[in-house]
Amino acid sequence: MLIALTAVLALAFVLNGDDTARASEEPALPTTNLPALMAANAQATNSYAAIVSRISPAVVTIRSEARARAPQQHPFLNDPRFREFFGDRMPQMPQQRGGERRRSGLGSGVIVTADGYILTNHHVIDGAERISVQLTDNRTFDAKVVGSDPPSDLAVLKVEAASLPVLNLGNSDDARVGDVVLAVGNPLGIGQTVTSGIVSAKGRSTGLSDGSFEDFIQTDAPINQGNSGGALVSMNGELIGINSQIMSPSGGNIGIGFAIPSNIAKGVMDQLMKTGKVRRGVLG
Repeated sequence: MLIALTAVLALAFVLNGDDTARASEEPALPTTNLPALMAANAQATNSYAAIVSRISPAVVTIRSEARARAPQQHPFLNDPRFREFFGDRMPQMPQQRGGERRRSGLGSGVIVTADGYILTNHHVIDGAERISVQLTDNRTFDAKVVGSDPPSDLAVLKVEAASLPVLNLGNSDDARVGDVVLAVGNPLGIGQTVTSGIVSAKGRSTGLSDGSFEDFIQTDAPINQGNSGGALVSMNGELIGINSQIMSPSGGNIGIGFAIPSNIAKGVMDQLMKTGKVRRGVLG
């Protein structure tokens, strides 16, 4: 047994020796030291502070106000004789229109030009009668809607200001699954917040919109209510998506968020800025 084991070890040594000899005769192939590469990447992404300081001033908080009618009970339901007659078998009565009440909304947006054009989601400002935009330096401006496009869930606002910080649009086609990204917005109204994650998938269909545009970037960067219209940013400090939706049974973040790719957003934005609407081709 010992002799056989010694023979096997000797054979293994000889085979390795032959491989080494052949390798020395052939040109060396480039190799990648994976642990070293991973360590270098970890060190390179140890802090996002430099990127955040550059991009965060261009992401704004958007507040909207709209009027909504409060539903009112049918007056018969308050009549004790009516209630006594029907008892537990109260009929379903149509609700009466009540008085008006104010409805407020909260979202985020991205400054795309120094003279005050802002890109956001359509659903952030849908039906709003008054819109205000707050910058990270706490300056607040009234905003008007330049144009809004429900099919893509995108809208462009304008504030009267100059020399504003801008976030440049990148090429979302260059984003790869696994790339690190940052999500910037104002979740739940607590103030501007930056979270990190990766591109989890591309070309996602959520079924949450009307189906006109179902080509989302999926990310696990935490996104919550109030992040809508905010920025999804690459490690180059460029806008590659407008955060738009989350998939969650509870309404909170579970690591499945969706952003409208910047290449789609740019096409819609350019048309809204020029004409206030989006023209699409019709087949047939």
